[in-house]
This record gives sequence, structure tokens and C-alpha cells, in this order.
Amino acid sequence: MPDLLIELFSEEIPARMQPKAREDLKKLITDGVVEAGLTYASAGAFSTPRRLTLTVEGLTANSPTLREERKGPRTDAPEKAIEGFLRSTGLTMDQLETRDDKKGQVYFAVIEKPGRPATEIVAEVLEKTIRNFPWPKSMRWGEGALRWVRPLHSILAILSDEAGATIVPLDVDGITAGDATRGHRFMAPDTIQVGGFESYAKQLKAAKVMLDPAEREAAIWHDAEQMAFAKGWEVVPDKGLLAEVAGLVEWPVTLMGEIDAQFLDLPPEVLQTSMKEHQKFFSVKNPKTGRIEGFVTVANRETADHGATILAGNQKVLSARLSDAKFFWENDLRTVAAHGLEGMGAGLDAVTFHNKLGSQGDRIRRIEALAREIAPLVKASPDLAAEAARVAKSDLRSEMVYEFPELQGVMGRYYAQKAGLRDAVADACRDHYAPLGPSDDVPTEPVSVAVALADKIDTLTGFWAIDEKPTGSKDPFALRRAALGVIRLVLGNDLRVCLSDLIENGFEQHRQPVLEAERKRTFIAILNDFERGQEVSSEIAEFIGSSGEAHVENINSAISLQPAIKERHIRNAAEAIAEIYVSQRSGIEWRSVFVPARDNLLSFFHDRLKVHLRDAGIRHDVIDAVLAMPGSDDLTLVVKRAEALSETLKTDDGENLIQGFKRANNILTQAEEKDGVEYSFGADPKFAETEEEKALFAALDAAEAKIAPAMEAEDFAAAMSAMAALRGPIDAFFEAVQINAEAEVIRRNRLNLLSRIRQICLDVADLTKIEG
Repeated sequence: MPDLLIELFSEEIPARMQPKAREDLKKLITDGVVEAGLTYASAGAFSTPRRLTLTVEGLTANSPTLREERKGPRTDAPEKAIEGFLRSTGLTMDQLETRDDKKGQVYFAVIEKPGRPATEIVAEVLEKTIRNFPWPKSMRWGEGALRWVRPLHSILAILSDEAGATIVPLDVDGITAGDATRGHRFMAPDTIQVGGFESYAKQLKAAKVMLDPAEREAAIWHDAEQMAFAKGWEVVPDKGLLAEVAGLVEWPVTLMGEIDAQFLDLPPEVLQTSMKEHQKFFSVKNPKTGRIEGFVTVANRETADHGATILAGNQKVLSARLSDAKFFWENDLRTVAAHGLEGMGAGLDAVTFHNKLGSQGDRIRRIEALAREIAPLVKASPDLAAEAARVAKSDLRSEMVYEFPELQGVMGRYYAQKAGLRDAVADACRDHYAPLGPSDDVPTEPVSVAVALADKIDTLTGFWAIDEKPTGSKDPFALRRAALGVIRLVLGNDLRVCLSDLIENGFEQHRQPVLEAERKRTFIAILNDFERGQEVSSEIAEFIGSSGEAHVENINSAISLQPAIKERHIRNAAEAIAEIYVSQRSGIEWRSVFVPARDNLLSFFHDRLKVHLRDAGIRHDVIDAVLAMPGSDDLTLVVKRAEALSETLKTDDGENLIQGFKRANNILTQAEEKDGVEYSFGADPKFAETEEEKALFAALDAAEAKIAPAMEAEDFAAAMSAMAALRGPIDAFFEAVQINAEAEVIRRNRLNLLSRIRQICLDVADLTKIEG
């Protein structure tokens, strides 16, 4: 069985595209050859900035010969039916076989597809892969039509076995496949003849190309740590940067430098961000001072001066970058010193958040109002929470955040500290964005939690209010992330909050400015009509009805007496009418628009909660069973119930109880449908005929006595345990008792007993939602 080696050699591939490109190459080639009838033992994909490589071991040399028999129409079938069968098989009449069938004689087609050599199959699959490769961005070059991420220079494609290597016959727009590659662009640019993957990897290593990206990452990190250790320093871990840098070099040469003393007082996050984003440098911390004092850069070649010239050039560029950062930092500090942090953020009224949701300033005022309401729920000071909300986004107007948007919040904390604000307020400036991702820490300081919840509730209710919800895979405003952030804040801090109330408060913040504007428009319209000698419009008068009839009459009767009527009486009546008119319209809008939006948003939270709990190992049907219970907008309560039910269902008693419950529920439901009555009360032990029936009555009494106080105390584990203990008596009852007894009194009593089983179980969780 031969081994396949493919290398697609090009100009530099962007580092961010390499991991997916490796997987795409592997999938497209292996799926293609398997579909064509070949098999293989294993496959591995690699990449460097200039090459994508795939090795496939144990590939079969030929696809098998396939024989297919296909039954056709009867021999006396219409001519057109036979012609259609011939077209579908690609055969002629003389190639068909006639066979006896139970309905008479029929035509059979025997189609043989001879096997094909692997070289032919690989050539087809590789050409298709190259021409249709799913690069996020691609380009054409020269006069060819081929598109690739960067100009493609050569294709290496060989099948090798004990007898040697065979080149796969392939030509893609003038690029002919061969058995050669090249080493490092600068240190070993000559052509290398290849005989198989093992020799390929060794020859590349000798030509200063480290093929495996994981090996490059390990080499970079090892050398960086050794250099830092020699100075008593530590490299700040950054897995994302490490993977990116490993994708920028074929032969990593690690170099370490020191940051100029004039920049050491900059916030460490500024140093790290500037070096990472602009230079792709790793930050190096001095543990004795806690400051970022050095950096690690990775070159792509060895030099006679051991990288001194490269390092000097990098330090020169870094100094220029950090000079800009220092300038921004000092300018921002002067702004804070002169105007305070609120003064820095004053310009946010002129910054649009969303054209339907107003400015950033509008948003800050909504968040402030929400934070003040949420504060008591999270044991925070309402005044501190409101103060933190007012300044939390002020750093969006800073020069530093304008240059480095990823530092929003981080810089806000520094500026708040420089402005002399309390630590709780400063921490909220930094933490109110959190958590942004599943690995982020959840804020626990009460003021931070209040502002973070307010920020996310405002975002969600705002976009729900304007009907900009996520659809399918599209979520341009990161609303799923915001909902998951609320869930993690609530659960991570064990908060007992009514999510429906938070949502309603959020909607109300968006409604009030609209209602106030409508109130003013109505008031002015009534006054204008009055000044023109017109009565209150019939539309308004009819809409407000008897509730505003007296006010309407006051204005309408005063038209002819206008000079003698005091203006304030007219204005008071107009204000009262406007208030009634807007209030009634508001009530209609709330019922028709905002209540459905609230319920839809709550459902969206539940969907996010299912994803969150599924990752924690709790089944979706378990979550559905507890969400159907009262209090489903208390997420902490929902999770406690779900965890208890999940643990119960892992036991034999719990799992078997579900079957007993479903049996009882099914029998009861069918009987109620048949009889047209509801069996929900009246089960009496005096009608019990068997010991098993009497035992079940006693077990249900005991379970009810335990479940009710346990549910009241939110001891769901005890309630679930009491419910699961019913498994034995219920099983015994069904084995010994016939529900549909001949005596109608006994039958009704037993059906009412089944109703008790159903109700006791449903008091704990809606077990009808449990699958299985």
C-alpha cells in the first residue's frame, strides 16, 4: 500500500488562515479518495507560512472493481420505459439480461465499473481541491484563472512504496505536479528532491524548515522561557499569540529585549496590547516589580550577529509605538484631571449607539436607571451603582481606547482611580463588560454586578424593542453572548432575581423617552388647536372617552371665552388630556407589543440556559421539565431544580419512577378523554381492595408530607428523593391491580389514585417533558 504526500507551495499564507486550511486540505482529500473507492490507514496535515502539507499513509493502490445488478421493466413493457432504463444504465439492448420474475420476464442490467489506479484518483481529487479550496479570501495573479490565497508556485504530489516514488500526473493552470520542494527562503532556498514523507520532513529540517506548527510553538515557548528565566523574569502566557507567531515563521529564532525605562510606568495592559497588536511581541514581566520590563520577538532566520541587528530594529520601532501610547496616556490623564471622568465621557451624547436606540449618552442614562434598581437585589449601594454606571463608558472617549479599542473598561479603571473615585466604582468600569466569553471570570463585587447586569439587560431589551433579534447563525450585536453573560452573572453570584422584572424594567427605560415625546406632542397639538379657535380633536376626545370628558369640556367651552380664561387652566386641562391619551395608548402598546417581546426574550434566556446547562452535563429534557414549573424566571431556582432532578434520574428508582409516572399519566389521560370527565380528586382508601393498593395510598400520603415542606424550603434534593421513593409502591400497584375494574366505583377510585400519582410528581417537576 503506497503512502501519499502532497505539498502546495505558495507565497506566505496568513497565520490566522493556516489551522483551518490544514483541516480543509485533509478533509477534502481524504473524503475525495474514499468516495472514489480508496481506503487509507491514517492522515496528517501540516503547515508553514509557505506550504500546506498532507501525508496519507496506507492508501490502497487501486479502487475495487464494482459489479451492480439493476432490475428493469418487464420485457413486454412499453418501448419508452425500456429506453429510459437503457439511458439510466448506459447499456444497449444486447447487453441486458432476461430473467424470470414472479410477474413474468424482466430485464436486468449488470453494470461493472472497473477499478482505477490511485494515481488517477488522487490527480482528480487534488485538482478539484485546489480549484475549489475554501479560502476566506483568495486572489488571481498573472494571466491564469486559478484563485489561491497567495500565488501558488508548485505542487508536490507523490505516491511512494518500497519500489520508490511515483509522481501523480497533474497540471493545474500550467503548474505541473512534481517531486520537489524548497527549503527556507533565505537560509536554504535550493530545490529538494523528495522520496516520501519521512525523508521530506528530515530534508526540510536540514533546510531550516520546521514543518509541524506544534513543534514551532514548543520551540518558541521553550526558548522564550529560558531567556526570561536567565534574567529572573517571566514570559506572560498568550496561547493565541503563540499560535499566530508560529504561523509567521518557518525557522523560529527567539530574541529578547528590554523596554526603555521611560515607558515602564505605562499600565501593563497598554504595553502588552501595543506590543501584541503592532509587533507580535510577547510581554515579559519582572516578578520583583510586577511591571512589564521586557519583550520576546521571534525572527525567521539565523544571522551572523545572532539577531542583534534584528533586535535593534525591533526596539526602535517599539519605542516609536510606545511613544504614541505614552502620549495618549498623558493626554487622557490631563483630561481627567481637568474635567473628571464624567467630563471625559461628556461627548458620548454625540456618539450614536444605534440609530433606533439613540446615543451612547442615552444608553448610559438607561443603564444608570437600571443599575439603581438592580443594586438592592445584589446588595450594592444604589448611589454607588448609579455613579459607576455614569462613568463606566467614559473611557470610550479617551485617546487610548480610540487607538486600542480592546482596552475599553481596562483604561476606565485606571482613569477612575486617577480621578479619585472609589475602588468599587473603578472596578465596575473595568468589570461591567464581563463576562465576554465562557472562560472569562464573572464579577462578584456588588457594584460591578449591578452595572454589568444593567448593561446587558439594556442591550437585550433595546434590540428586542426594535425587533433586531438574532436569526439562525447571525448575531451581529452579540445578543447571545449578552444573554449568556446575564445567566453567568446570576448563577455565578447565586442571585435570586426575577428575570421578568429585569426585562420589564429594561423595556420601560426604552419606552419612557418615547412616551414623554408623545405626551409633549399631544399637549402642543391641543394648545395649537385652542389658539386657532378649534376644539380638542374628535379623535383624541373619542379615544380617552369618559376618563377625560371633563377636561375636554373645559377646553371646548372656553374657546369662545378665550380672553377671559386664565391660560393656566387651559394648559392644565391640555396636560391632563395628554397624560390620559398617552397612558391609554401606552397600555395598549404594552399589552400588544412589550408583553409578547418580554415573553420572547425570556424564552431566549431559557434557550441560552439550556446550552449553558448542557455543557454542565444536564439533559435538555430535564431543563424543559423544570422550566415548565412556576418560577421559571428565577434562573438560580431553575438550576437547583434541574441539578436535583438530573441526579435523581441517574438512580434506578428515579429512572423507573418515570416509567411508572408515564404509565399512570397515559392511562388517566385516555380514561378522561373517553369518559369526558376529570379524575382529579376523591381517591378514598376505604375502596382499596388489595394490599398493594393500600400500600400505595400510604406511600402517597408519606410522600406528600415530605414533598410539600421540602419544596417550600427549596430543598429539591429531598423532594426528588421523596418522589423517587414512590417507585416501589407504584410498580407493585401496577403489577397487582387492574385499573379498569368491573365495579365503576372501584374504577373511579383507582383513576383518582392515578391522579394523585400524577399530581404529586408534577408538583416536583413536569415529568411529561422527560424523554424515554
